Amino acid sequence: MSDRTLTRMDLSEAVFREVGLSRNESADLVESVLKHMSDALVKGESVKISSFGTFNVRTKTARIGRNPKTGQEVPIEPRRVLTFRPSHLMKDRVDAGNKR
Repeated sequence: MSDRTLTRMDLSEAVFREVGLSRNESADLVESVLKHMSDALVKGESVKISSFGTFNVRTKTARIGRNPKTGQEVPIEPRRVLTFRPSHLMKDRVDAGNKR
């Protein structure tokens, strides 16, 4: 497992190298795509990227949880959570990487 994290700067640098836009244009493009994705998720829409996966916002209802240290019951408020479901192609690619 790698300790490396792919960042926005890495993505914009990849766009710069692959597409040939300037570094500033590449950074703007990456920011624009991420903003469109996050805006759609805030509105409750799904974001599906073919061969990658689907991001969804799911609503969780209120429930009673338990503090693991004390065992005391604690109410958990209803909330919206972000979920990601990888595509079968992505699962296969990750699995293939495990076999190296």
